[in-house]
Amino acid sequence: MPIDLEKARGAKLATTTGEWGQDQVILYHLGIGAGMARPTDPKELEYTYEKNLKVLPSYGVIPVFGAVGGMAGVPGIQINFALVLHGEQDIEIHRPIPVRAKIESAGRIAGIYDKGKAALIVIEVETREVGGDKLFTNRFSIFARGEGGFGGDAGPKAGNDAPSRAPDAVVASPTLPHQALLYRLSGDKNPLHADPDFAKLGGFDKPILHGLCSFGIVCKAVVDELLGGDVKRVARYQVRFAGVVFPGETIETSMWRDGNKILIAAKAKERGAPVISNAAITLRD
Repeated sequence: MPIDLEKARGAKLATTTGEWGQDQVILYHLGIGAGMARPTDPKELEYTYEKNLKVLPSYGVIPVFGAVGGMAGVPGIQINFALVLHGEQDIEIHRPIPVRAKIESAGRIAGIYDKGKAALIVIEVETREVGGDKLFTNRFSIFARGEGGFGGDAGPKAGNDAPSRAPDAVVASPTLPHQALLYRLSGDKNPLHADPDFAKLGGFDKPILHGLCSFGIVCKAVVDELLGGDVKRVARYQVRFAGVVFPGETIETSMWRDGNKILIAAKAKERGAPVISNAAITLRD
């Protein structure tokens, strides 16, 4: 049986360590388009220049790739990783992410759900500074196509639905034709985002932008537009990946204030195709 719930549920992944500094933070911000249109704008320089450098909360997905990769060795999960899709991302920010840190990350299989034709595997990774407190907790929801039908729980329904009213703000974020080539330098070297032949094997005419690059672009759009650039106000950021972006397209992000949340939806403007749905940023008190 490809998925054995008794063995897999709650299984721990190998603990990983890592570190970053200002160069890695700046490279990440450049990879999600910071400074593209206004490179010398003081607000943009806070993302791209050492002086007054700050860290977008979406950066927290970058240091944990190693922990997520440990899913391949989990007992009870024998799946075809070529058929895996990144379905959702949820990051809780326990305290503002520092410009430099040494960290350790511990992961576990937090849930496995039966979606009929696919299995949804939730990987939770808790990251803390070495010898210190928790920084952030990531939950990666992975769709394993062809692995459903094992009789498990279907899992919770998606929340954070976009309101029917007009958005409070809309931001258009252009991407560069080589955006994926720049973003992949932050660690996600999947050839789907660079190699045309590999992209065709995945069913795409050309390489696509990383979902987590779109994740970062949308986060920056909301933080800049509705939070005045204050990255410290983000306590949690949740998204569902609804479609792809081709490098060079424009990501149009719609935002709605809703109590202590900002609800979010994003699309590829040129095609009108959804990119991110059921998304929200929860604000820190």
